[in-house]
Amino acid sequence: MKKQFIYPIILLLISFSAKSQDSTWLTHYEKTNFKETPRYKETIEYSRKLARHSEWIHYKTFGESPQNRKLPILIVNKDKKFTPQNINDSGKVTLLVEACIHPGEPEGKDAGLMLLRDIAIKKKHTDLLDNITLLFIPIVNVDGHERFGPYNRINQNGPKEMGWRTTAQNLNLNRDFLKADAPEMKHWLTMFNKWMPDFFVDIHTTDGADYQYPITYAMETFGNMESGLTQWQKDTYLEEIKTDMQQAGYPIFPYISFREWHNPESGIVAWAAEPRFSQGYTALHNRPGLLIETHMLKNYKTRVTATYEMLIKTMEILNKENQNLNKLINEADTYTASKAFREKPFPVEFQATDDSTIVEFKGIEYDKVHSDLTGADWFKYGDKPVTMEVPYFNDIVPSKTAKLPECYIIPPEWISVIERIKLHGIKTYKLKDKKELFVTSSLFTNVNFNKKPFESRHRINSFKIKPYQKKETFPEGSVIIPMNQKRARVIAHILEPKSPDSYIKWGFFNAIFEQKEYAELYVMEEKAREMLKEDSVLKRKFREKKQNDENFANSPWAISNWFYEKTPYWDEKKNNYPVAKIHDADLFKKLMKEIKQ
Repeated sequence: MKKQFIYPIILLLISFSAKSQDSTWLTHYEKTNFKETPRYKETIEYSRKLARHSEWIHYKTFGESPQNRKLPILIVNKDKKFTPQNINDSGKVTLLVEACIHPGEPEGKDAGLMLLRDIAIKKKHTDLLDNITLLFIPIVNVDGHERFGPYNRINQNGPKEMGWRTTAQNLNLNRDFLKADAPEMKHWLTMFNKWMPDFFVDIHTTDGADYQYPITYAMETFGNMESGLTQWQKDTYLEEIKTDMQQAGYPIFPYISFREWHNPESGIVAWAAEPRFSQGYTALHNRPGLLIETHMLKNYKTRVTATYEMLIKTMEILNKENQNLNKLINEADTYTASKAFREKPFPVEFQATDDSTIVEFKGIEYDKVHSDLTGADWFKYGDKPVTMEVPYFNDIVPSKTAKLPECYIIPPEWISVIERIKLHGIKTYKLKDKKELFVTSSLFTNVNFNKKPFESRHRINSFKIKPYQKKETFPEGSVIIPMNQKRARVIAHILEPKSPDSYIKWGFFNAIFEQKEYAELYVMEEKAREMLKEDSVLKRKFREKKQNDENFANSPWAISNWFYEKTPYWDEKKNNYPVAKIHDADLFKKLMKEIKQ
């Protein structure tokens, strides 16, 4: 009889213990009935707790923000190896997942913490670590995260409160990957180039239209990556993940950007991401990047759960594909450093053509009415799901290309540029002595600046480039940047002026466009008359300039300066790009031999 009483008590105690353990490991998101996301302090405490209780998880930081908050990263490895050197020799795929680069979009943080808990503490999905090392950054933008409040995302359905989009310095980190102005990004790049992960996931929440998909995505499959990796993303990863997510009840669709803003009927436009964006940047390193965009109008629980599923399904694919992906990455790195890569025109910008295919789009029924308030079309969404057929403009072609050299050379005074280049993991070398070299350089004309700053910089909107070749003397300490390295794509996008994120366009070289010496009107008056008297061609050009340019004709200073430009006193460095190219392979080899002696 006694045993009959004891067994139920034991079972009850076991059940109570299990429930107590489950309660101990509930995340803040789960404790609040899926309505809230934790603050920075709570996130760090939970992350540290995971590391304390699991020998598979190591917690560390990789930098500090301007407001003195540590940048956290969790390293998850079944073999208890937590350094890049140990992991890179293991044959495993290194997967980097980051959340809260835009802290108002925190789904990745809550999904990631649950995923780590389920794997390392509850021992679910442990097989996913057989061939994967997982790096998880729960919050990238730690200062923006703590600008916490209920009114940070007007278009978004939860959580109750969230962080702010930009850093404490009002910089958008997901526009900063190549220019690297933010201290947080400098730390991120150091971490990234130390680990050099094989696959990258960046988790966001999208604004825009209403539709049925809980997640849309973007990957670089439109020509800005090596062909083998492009095909792997298209034929292996995307085909499988779309099927898996559909079966899990969370259908996905490519990132939705309508050809006409808010108008589904206009069609959806694809694009190749510029390297200011996360997945556009990792593409330059021959590393596939996945942009997850949960749908802001779905409730927060749906968005977090869908993100969790996307991470699980991604790890399942990578766990199977580890050897194949490693092979393709090695081949891409080798090709990027090769002569064959440099001999082809390098695409620095892409655009969609007018060609399209018809795709099935799971939208929401809407009415389009003319607004008497704003004067624009007002798209009023209902709640009825509808399947539409819309044009998908996914024929992406290069719109600008560059001829790559054997190396670039930068005079040593351009310190900020040189420091940023090194930050990207790029190998550089210094001239030991002053050298006169035959180089290709560029003269900029018709330079137009944007009227407003963008991401704290005064960008160049447009210019014309006149390449020219000449012998130029470079001082000791000038920096040689060889292109026979696996980061050649990164180098090209930084230094090729036509690249949309080139450092010339971001304003790193704005000083070259400033005139620093001037001629007084009374000095040029006499000299200009002498020049006209002696040069009939100049006289004709002056007459035509006055006839065709009213502003010029009515500006004594502009007229005087026009003549001053044509004197030997004019600054020969103005509008000249200080970055030069060496195309001669023999000259490059000779230089490198001298440098390495």
